[in-house]
Amino acid sequence: MPFHPNRRQVVQSLMSGSLLLPGIASELLAADAPAPGKDDPLAPKAPHFPGKAKRVIFLFMTGGVSHLESFDPKPLLARDGGTQYQGRTLLAPQFRFSRAGQSGIPVSELFPHVSTCVDDLCVIRSLHGSHFEHFQATLGVHTGSLTVKRPSIGSWVSYGLGTENQNLPSFVVLAPHLPYAGTQVWSSDFLPVCHQGTRIQPGDEPIRDLRRRAPSATVQELELDLLSRFNRRHGQDRPSDPLLAGRMRSFETAFGMQQAMPDVLDLSGESDATLALYGLERGQTDGFGWQCLVARRMSERGVRFVELIDSGSSDNWDSHGAMKDHVPKARGVDQAIAGLLKDLKSRGMLDETLVVWTTEFGRTPHTDGPTGRSHHPYVFSSWLAGGGVKGGMVYGSSDDYGYDPAENPVHLHDFHATILHLLGFDHERLTYRHSGRDFRLTDVFGRVVREILA
Repeated sequence: MPFHPNRRQVVQSLMSGSLLLPGIASELLAADAPAPGKDDPLAPKAPHFPGKAKRVIFLFMTGGVSHLESFDPKPLLARDGGTQYQGRTLLAPQFRFSRAGQSGIPVSELFPHVSTCVDDLCVIRSLHGSHFEHFQATLGVHTGSLTVKRPSIGSWVSYGLGTENQNLPSFVVLAPHLPYAGTQVWSSDFLPVCHQGTRIQPGDEPIRDLRRRAPSATVQELELDLLSRFNRRHGQDRPSDPLLAGRMRSFETAFGMQQAMPDVLDLSGESDATLALYGLERGQTDGFGWQCLVARRMSERGVRFVELIDSGSSDNWDSHGAMKDHVPKARGVDQAIAGLLKDLKSRGMLDETLVVWTTEFGRTPHTDGPTGRSHHPYVFSSWLAGGGVKGGMVYGSSDDYGYDPAENPVHLHDFHATILHLLGFDHERLTYRHSGRDFRLTDVFGRVVREILA
C-alpha cells in the first residue's frame, strides 16, 4: 500500500536522523533548488590562465620519509658512516640505490615498483620547510602556515576551480587514521565550508550516514522540498553572506553524495588486471591500493583534489630507532603508487592529473637511535608527476651528507606556488578577503619553479 505521510511524520523524519550529519559536508538541500550558477560557490570556474593540470592527487606519507633512503643517494655519507661530523655520528644510508628508467634516476630499493615509473617523475631533492615537529610541519605542508589556522591546499584548489561533478565533493581525503594536526589538515578554515575536505575511511562504512534512512521516496522528496524552502528563505535575508552560501551548498553536495558516492566506492566492475595492478584482492576495501584506485575513480568523475594519507600519528615513517622500520611502510604503498601512475597513464589521464608525493620533512644524516634518524626539515625530497611537469628529471640537490640544500633550494611556499601554477593560477592572485586582509596559500612568499614545467 502506498505510504502518504502527514506533516508530523515528515518533521519526525527530519528530526530523527535521516539527514547526513554536519562535519562531513552533511545536511541536505532540496532537489528542486536553483541550478548551480554564479551564486554557487562550487560552480566550475576558469583559472587565471589555461593550466596543464585539471586535478590533483596528493599522496602524503605521514611521519617523515628519509630522503637519504628514498630519492637522494649519498655516496660520501655511505663512505663516512660511523664517523663523527660536527659532534654527531653519521649514519650511512641503510638501503641500496639503483639507476632506473631511461633517465637513469637513482631510486632506493625500498621502491622497486615506483622505480619503474621514474621517467614520469620530477624528483625535487632540495625541498625545505621551517619546523622540525610533526604537528607544525604537517600544517606547513598542507596550509603554508606552521601555527596559525589556515585553509588547506585542497580547499584553495576547490575555491579556485569549483567542481566538475555537482554530486561529489570537490575535495576528498582518503585517510584510515587522523594524521598529525588532525582534521586541520583538510580544513577550509575561513573559506566557505563547502571547500572543506570530505574524509573517507577504508572499511565497510567509508562515510557515516551515506545511506538514506527515510521511510520512503515520497518522504525524502517532502523533506528536500521543506529544506529547500527553509534555506532559500534564510538565504534571501542574507544575500551577501558567502559563508552561508557555502554551507548551504555543502548540504546539497551531501545529498548528491548519497546518489553518486556508492558507485565511486564500488570496485566490483574493475577488471582483475586493474585490481592486480594496485595489489588488490577482489572485495578488498582497505589498504593504500584501495585508496589509490578510489582516487583514480574520483578523479575521472570530476573531483578536483584527492588527498591520500597513508597512516596516522602512530605507526608511520617516524623511524627514530631503526631505518629498517621504513621497510613495511614502503611495502604498503610502493605497488599502489606505481599502479596509480600506470593506470592514469594508460587511460590518458596523467597529462591532466598532477600527482604529488611528499612528506612533512626528511631525516637527519646522523644517528638518533642505534640505526635510526631524527626529524630534518632543512632539506628533503618529494616528487611530482603528470599535470605539466617534466618527467625523468631531478631538480635541486642537497649537500654531500644531505644536511642542507646545495643547489636550487625549493621552499614549501615555492612548492605550493608551482602546484597552483600548474592548475592555472597566479598564486599571488588566488586570494580570499578575511578580517580586512587578502589571504593566500603562499602568504607573502613563493616563486614558481619554472625549470620543472613541461
